[in-house]
Amino acid sequence: MQQEKIWDADAAQRYDTPGSGMFAPEILEPTVDRLARLAGEGAALEFAIGTGRVAVPLAGRGVPVTGIELSRPMVEQLRTKADEATIPVIIGDMATTAAPGEYTLVYLVYNTISNLLTQAEQVECFRNAARHLGPGGRFVVELWVPELRKLPPGRTATVWHCEPGYIGLDTYDVLRQHVVSHHFRFDETERARLFRSPHRYIWPAELDLMAQLAGFELETRHADWNGAAFTAESRSHVSVYRIPPTPAATPGGQRRGTGGVSPGGRGR
Repeated sequence: MQQEKIWDADAAQRYDTPGSGMFAPEILEPTVDRLARLAGEGAALEFAIGTGRVAVPLAGRGVPVTGIELSRPMVEQLRTKADEATIPVIIGDMATTAAPGEYTLVYLVYNTISNLLTQAEQVECFRNAARHLGPGGRFVVELWVPELRKLPPGRTATVWHCEPGYIGLDTYDVLRQHVVSHHFRFDETERARLFRSPHRYIWPAELDLMAQLAGFELETRHADWNGAAFTAESRSHVSVYRIPPTPAATPGGQRRGTGGVSPGGRGR
């Protein structure tokens, strides 16, 4: 299951659910509020911008937003809401693609970092975020907590959501740290529609190490965009990482580095 094939025109057409699901006001509005505060007077870069679920309302708040997106059909759907002048988008993957300009905020929401299926790619995603930020810049990651505690010996799947007309379940490969999400949608007929997507799950502690390798430090972690406390029972988290401010010169005239982050980036 390659990402380019998963997020095709059909998936892009069905992605937007105005007013419900991830587009519900109680989910979307706190997300945009928090990101707008973190961006401040600067510009924001969204990795995997998709159809603009977050970018469009964030730009509506006056925050200049640029996006990186692998799927052209998702960008075409975005273009029905905002043109290139309003929200420029660079086609490419979030681990290596560079965007022009200067940013105070890079963000990656709704579990999308897990679409990168190797640890190396996920580390490169952090490094790519760092390349787009100066001292004091922030990288925000929203990610679910793997539900391995629900897997008794011999069981490889968990049902994580169930409601009329929809069942969501995950199948785990704990050896490779992979999971495939299965989304079943159905009605009163005998037919059902299945959408599947592969992921590499990440523990919060592993995510923090990835950030450290890229020169970030953890600033805050909450269970949601409203700022609820993150606990052992939290099913997801919003983690804010920051590039430390430029340190003052030492008496010897040298400066301490923040992780060897270099400018520029590799495009794909």
